[in-house]
This record gives sequence, C-alpha cells and structure tokens, in this order.
Amino acid sequence: MRDHTLTLDTSQTPTVITYADNFNCSWVLVDRHLEEGRADKVFSRSAAGELTYGQLADRQNRCGNVLFGLGLEPGDRLLMVVTDSFEFFYLFSGAIKAGIVPVPLNTMWKAKDYQFTFEDSGCKAVIYSQVVATEVEAALEAMGRTDMGLTVDGEGRSLGSLMDDAASDLDRAPGTAESDAFWLYSSGSTGNPKGTVHRHCTMIALGQHYARDTLGMTEDDRCFSAPKLFFGYGLGCGFYLPAYVGAASTLFAGPPTPDDMFDCIERFRPTLFFAVPTLCASMLHALQDEERNMSSIRCCVSGGEPLPIDVLRRWQQKFDVNILDSIGSTEFAHIFICNRPGAPKPGSTGLTVPGYEAKVVDAEGNELPPDEAGRLLVKGPSAAARYWNNPEKTAATRSGEWLDTGDTFSRDEEGYFYFAGRSDDMLKVGGIWVSPFEIEDTLIEHTKVLEAAVVGRVDDQGMIKPEAFVVLNEPQDAGDQTAAELTAHCKQGLAKYKYPRWINFVEDLPKTATGKIQRFMLRG
Repeated sequence: MRDHTLTLDTSQTPTVITYADNFNCSWVLVDRHLEEGRADKVFSRSAAGELTYGQLADRQNRCGNVLFGLGLEPGDRLLMVVTDSFEFFYLFSGAIKAGIVPVPLNTMWKAKDYQFTFEDSGCKAVIYSQVVATEVEAALEAMGRTDMGLTVDGEGRSLGSLMDDAASDLDRAPGTAESDAFWLYSSGSTGNPKGTVHRHCTMIALGQHYARDTLGMTEDDRCFSAPKLFFGYGLGCGFYLPAYVGAASTLFAGPPTPDDMFDCIERFRPTLFFAVPTLCASMLHALQDEERNMSSIRCCVSGGEPLPIDVLRRWQQKFDVNILDSIGSTEFAHIFICNRPGAPKPGSTGLTVPGYEAKVVDAEGNELPPDEAGRLLVKGPSAAARYWNNPEKTAATRSGEWLDTGDTFSRDEEGYFYFAGRSDDMLKVGGIWVSPFEIEDTLIEHTKVLEAAVVGRVDDQGMIKPEAFVVLNEPQDAGDQTAAELTAHCKQGLAKYKYPRWINFVEDLPKTATGKIQRFMLRG
C-alpha cells in the first residue's frame, strides 16, 4: 500500500478501513482529489466566490510553509480563531499536512476564554480573523505574548500577505492513523474548556461511517452547515465530510439568521442542510407570512440539542423533507447516534452510526434493559485519544474503550435511543454547551447581586435557554430596570448565546445542608 492511502472493505458492515503504515489524512481529504481528476471541481462556495479542490491543495501547501516560516515545527499547536472562510480550510488542512496540530476556537468567546486556551495548549502561534481581533489581542496582551499573533486579513503583515510569497510545494508529514492530527476544545462543568485530542483516523472514520454509509453522501452533494467551522459539528459538515466523498460545501460567515439561511439555500442550492433545532424552529416561525424555496434540500440533519417532535412535524409539513435528529460530542468530533434518511423515528435520537456502539448503564456500570434511563456510554473509531493536560478527566470519562457522554438516555427494543437529560448541570444552548457556573459568576460580579443560580428552561419554541434566579443585596432593587441591567451586564461579559433569557428575583436559593445550591429544585 502506498504511503498515506487507505483501503475499504465494503463487503462487511461496518465498512472496514485499513490505513497505510505511514498515514496523513490530508492526502485523503485534499491531495487525492487532484489524482482522481477533481482539481477543477468546486469544493466550496460563499459570498466571496468559489474555491476548487486544486486551489485548496495549492493554498494548504502555502499555509503549511507559512507556518514553518513562523517557527512552528511538527507537533506544535496552532490556535485558530477564524471565521467561516476559505482561509479556515487553508490553515486547518495545511497545518495537518505539515504535521502541526490545528486547534479551532469559538469565535464568540471573550478574552478570558482565549487566554485560558492559549496558556493551556502551550501553543506556538495564534492566527485570527480581524473581526475577533479585540478579544484575541486583549488575551495576547494579558499574557505578554503579542508576538504569537497573526491576523488572517487586514493591512500589513498577515496570513494572506505571507501566503503570496510562500512556496506552493509541501511535503506531507509522516505519521500514523493514530497520530495526533487536531484538537477541539470542549466546555467543562467548571467553565474551563478541555482540549480533546483527535487522531488522523478521526475524520476518515466519520467520512466513511457517517457521511457515506449513513447519510449516503456522494460527490454530487452540496453541504450547507449553519453551525460554524470551529464547532465540531460544523467542522465535519462544512469541511471533512464533503471533502472525504469529493462533494462541495457552502460557507456563510455571519450569524445564522433565518433570512440568511433561506437566502443561502436559494442561492447555492445545497442538497444537505445541517442545523440545530433552535434555528429550525426560527426558520419555521419566519415563514408564517411568506414562502421560500427549499426544493434543493434532500435531507436535513439536526444536532447539538434534542429535536422537539412538533418542530419535526411542522418542518415535514412545510418543506416535505425530514429532519434527522442526532447526537454527537466534541469527544467523538461529530455524530455517533442518528436517525436514518427516509425513516426518522419522531422523539428518538436514532440508531448508532455504523462502527459505533452505545449502551445505557446504571450507577455501577451495569447495562440496563430497554426503556430504563441511565448514563449513555459510547465507543467508536473517532473517540478522542485523551484530554490534553488532564489525565484525571481522561480517567473519569473513560472506561476502557467506552466514553461517558454525561447524558442520560434510554433505549427501546428496536435499538432507538431517547434523550432524558444531562447527568450534570450543563446546558445545551443553540447546540453549544454552556456552564451555569460561568453565567452565575458573571451575575455575581454585578454590584446589586448577592447570589445567583442558573438552570435550563424550555422556551416557546421548545428549546433550552438559560434562566437565572437572583438574590439581590437590596431586595427593593428588584424590578424590570435591574433585570435589564443584569441582562446587559451578562451580554457584555459573556459570549452572546450565554446570557439568561429570564431573570427571577428571589429571597433565597434552595441549598443542601453543606450550602450547595440545589439547581434541580429551580427547574420548572
């Protein structure tokens, strides 16, 4: 077998993937398409224009050489705070080809979040879009490491200007399917993100088992992901799943508003649309008084949070296309349980993706019978190798090959899984994990607040959003004006999706004998 190649045995279920001893996934995702005649085929479309596979291959090479020129070496971490753009692809795939480990970060974070990940990762460089410069540069300045930063765009020295002068040839770094390829940072219950270390086999396994074997994705498909590329869900749907099968992707850089989603769908005519339930509900609401053309879509996928049955029903009625509910995690990089095209089971998260196994267990780790709720454990080929710099969390989450998802599920006799809640206090807001502790800390920073507790509440669209219960220093301050002040305070100090949608003023908070807040008693 040639270096960096793989073989597929599709006569077995799941498909058996065999990797060359020397393997770098950039060959499968980018370079092989030139060998297979796709150099002129469009890989991605956006308002900025079109990007072919040939252009992607050339620019990934230039980016890899730019990174070497910045002093990075194989194994070093490159942190990316980059909006959805062609440059994201160049950086991500170029780093992997060079043996450098790219780490995409949430572009909605604040400086304190960036500073933590910059320091935690021990990165050698941070490359960022101009639109996030304020927060990123504040973090670099706080560390005294402004020398690590480089903008993607803008005047003067930037990634774009350095790429123009970089060589277009790049040797592929040696490695194996088990070598570190990229990281994703996952939110934790303490509010500090955790680095999940993924291997070269991760994106290949998901491309085969999920994209090809489950969704039936082919090179004729055009994917459009509302979740952003920094998000594990969006990275798969917007980059490596279409790249694996030779398909195309569509990028939209701004916030995914319903009108913008409809505009992109009508303009670029995607066949697969990936979203979160909150967005699907908002899109349905936006069409109460108008019609939009969704006829190009053959399948919609929903992930990030449970899909309400009513949203599925109304979507089917409105667009004559199914939404396939699913669940994945940062620890697995993407989806491991999902409904199937043509046969979604309403209310269910679906069946395991080929190549993955899942079981529901009790507190002692014993597998439970059908229809009993317990902790969901999963194993599969895209599982993160470890948490970076956190052996305690790695040990607590892993049981051999099985990973504890932190979710409570049940399973029926047919093997369909049903979400029953979180095993901790974490919230899923718009498909992104949110720590209640972080919101509470922000509220308590306000001079009027004595104590605060945050839980999840279902809004009128059936989606989970943060709800705050606040004890004030001066009870007479309770009222709409203070609620508005606290909302503004949270919007200023937190990523915008984290602010509490409801603020309730209470005399005290329910607590245990040891003083721990009992959030479960506040959930209505």
